[in-house]
Amino acid sequence: MIEIKDISFSYDKKLVLDDISISVKKGEVLGILGPNGCGKTTLLKHINRNLSPEVGCVTIEDTDLQNITKREIARKIAVVPQTNEIHFSFTVRDIVGMGRMPFMEQFRGETTKDVEIVETAMKKARVIGLADRYVNTMSGGERQRMIIARALAQTPEVMLLDEPTLHLDISNQIEALELVKKLSREDGLTVIIVSHDLSMVAKYCDRIMMIYDHKMLTIGTPEEVLTTDNMRKVFSIDAVFEYDQTLGCNSVKIKGSVMDPE
Repeated sequence: MIEIKDISFSYDKKLVLDDISISVKKGEVLGILGPNGCGKTTLLKHINRNLSPEVGCVTIEDTDLQNITKREIARKIAVVPQTNEIHFSFTVRDIVGMGRMPFMEQFRGETTKDVEIVETAMKKARVIGLADRYVNTMSGGERQRMIIARALAQTPEVMLLDEPTLHLDISNQIEALELVKKLSREDGLTVIIVSHDLSMVAKYCDRIMMIYDHKMLTIGTPEEVLTTDNMRKVFSIDAVFEYDQTLGCNSVKIKGSVMDPE
């Protein structure tokens, strides 16, 4: 569904992405891993066409994003950003309803269908009971679920998440990621997650792409990618990938940092 073809990009002549290519299938959860400054968020911005590649292209259903309007892209691709600061006194219903904006004609209000989609999105993200709450009274976890609900209201085919658990406590991290995984399985939603959290991507992602020195170092299943050598090279840590029999999921056990990585 989403294909990244030979993408290269520079900021002020400094190379940030170097010949990145990958295809992401419908209903797949892909994790993008790499150290700070390697180009992860820049790649995500290309997938949403907030940036345009110097070389290569991004396609959705074989159509180059450069040939699609931003409005059309917003009907297919939703974004859950790192931060969810909102400085106005909107209710949860107001914020989630903003996800329908790409579908609204000028000077036309919400249709019955829009209202139904917003209600469904709030139910899926478990914020329907908070619908009339003001945003500035909500916890970080509640806000994150609200932002996911707004993304769902776009009825997207693809959801992009940039460090979605960065400001959440452990219980809210689990809740947000369980929801995303469930949507990928039940609704065929394609999910791309940028993260530093090795155990999180090991548990929730079908495949992982690891970026190092602005290039794709490797891609594959969590077991194939999260090798001790790869984690040592990319993150300068001594760690092992393992399947936790007690919890019934993949995990990464970090033993310590590596002072002199190869």
